[in-house]
Amino acid sequence: MRHQIRIVTLAVGLLTVNAAAQAPRQTHGAPPALVVFITIDQMRADYFARFGKQLSGGLKRLHDGGAFFAQGFQDHGITETAPGHASVMSGRFPVHTGIVMNSQGVNQRGVPLIGAADLGASPARFIGTTLTDWMRTADPATRVLSASRKDRGAILPIGRTKADVYWYASSNGTFTTSRYYADTLPTWVQRFNAQKIVQSHIGTAWTPLRESAAYREPDSVAIENNGHDYYFPHQFRDSSATRTFVEFPWMDEMTAAFVLAGAREMQLGESRSRTDLLAVSFSTLDAIGHRFGPDSKELHDHILRLDVLLGAFLDSLDARVGKGRYVVALTGDHGMSPFPTLKSPNYPNGEAKIVPVDVIWQNFLMRLKALGVDSTALALDDGVVFLNKQDVFTKAGVNADSAFAGFGVEVLRLQGVQRADLITTIAKADTVHDTIARRWLHMFTPDGPARLIVSLTPYSYWLSKTYATHGSPNDPDANVPILFWGAGVKRGQYSTMVRTVDMAPTLAAILHITPMEKLDGHILKQVVR
Repeated sequence: MRHQIRIVTLAVGLLTVNAAAQAPRQTHGAPPALVVFITIDQMRADYFARFGKQLSGGLKRLHDGGAFFAQGFQDHGITETAPGHASVMSGRFPVHTGIVMNSQGVNQRGVPLIGAADLGASPARFIGTTLTDWMRTADPATRVLSASRKDRGAILPIGRTKADVYWYASSNGTFTTSRYYADTLPTWVQRFNAQKIVQSHIGTAWTPLRESAAYREPDSVAIENNGHDYYFPHQFRDSSATRTFVEFPWMDEMTAAFVLAGAREMQLGESRSRTDLLAVSFSTLDAIGHRFGPDSKELHDHILRLDVLLGAFLDSLDARVGKGRYVVALTGDHGMSPFPTLKSPNYPNGEAKIVPVDVIWQNFLMRLKALGVDSTALALDDGVVFLNKQDVFTKAGVNADSAFAGFGVEVLRLQGVQRADLITTIAKADTVHDTIARRWLHMFTPDGPARLIVSLTPYSYWLSKTYATHGSPNDPDANVPILFWGAGVKRGQYSTMVRTVDMAPTLAAILHITPMEKLDGHILKQVVR
């Protein structure tokens, strides 16, 4: 069986996988030399149990030797990449970080990238501080490196701090950053990019890591990848190579090689007198999940590859930083729901619907326009009705809440719609028992632009979605693993419900540092040794 995968290296010392799932020994009295924060994009918590018997590398080592919470949640309403990444290291919900959806995340003009034509990006919309700020306040010598395939995956865990923050530019296949952080790329980044790793894969194919018997998923599901190239092998061709590279497992391998090269160059974790931070987001699972869905052979294969990759990643840190001298935190930025038109063998999506709302929405806008309301001030984005100019209803003599409530009544007639709530009504809900209301209040303030929120039933999709996706406040999209492993961590398997906002304060407790502001999260005391 083929258990090894090719991992691109830059003399970073990636070693063979050590399958022993043992908790590392910590040097008594010594603080962790390095914090490693790993976010796996679109990582469902149940993947550990679903694929656990086949895991023998890094995922198994972290799960079996660490503190693992299967009931971890991104406890907010819009379960997308940007809000998820902004919450994990800030300890605060999107309502307090200011990052409420991907479209209001990091991309902006005026902050161009260095040597790449992709859209500019910065943390300008992010509000408040993160673990990085707390660490640097405690020790200004702290060194920080963050990297991801996605700009938002690299930027938002760090917050507004100017540090070594890099992401993949699909326009030319390099790692880069924006002018917010620097005017030139460091020599080690230029050296890494000069390898032209993407181009070296042209003409190769993604084939399953293991033999056919290891996979129970069929490889002939035509709904996957919009009916194109939906079975193995998947050829990597020259056409748009740097853009399609992100859809292949090699993207995560390249990301791992990049951060390990940077960690070595910056000597992260090598000092006895400071604690450094390494944040990495592996994003390929998200690309594969969107293309093929959570029930696919492709997703199964990539989980196995991530297991091997993370084993080599941890082995490299063991060799350079030292066993027991670093702490790892791992989570996902959101979960995932299967295709609604395909009965899932793993998830109860038999009642899932595809919900069309465009006609109702356009008719609503036409009625408002006839009443003298400037309908251009309204926007509907994945079930959330935004009012961007607060006075347009007043000027027309129309009661805004009554109008929005009427639209909500119409939408509720659609199969697949669970509820339609005015934000002012949600604000009065019992957020202890009303999970959906709580998650929306963790997203928006009652006096903000979000006025009406439509929530679909679990596993249902909006008609506009043509691929497998996530984004709802329902548990399948919100449930992610929360895991701590290494220095300062007490091993254990927990079934209690915890949130990703609990991760940053817990790491702060392990490091004996103080957050700089009031947090939404709490210290998971059962984790801290």
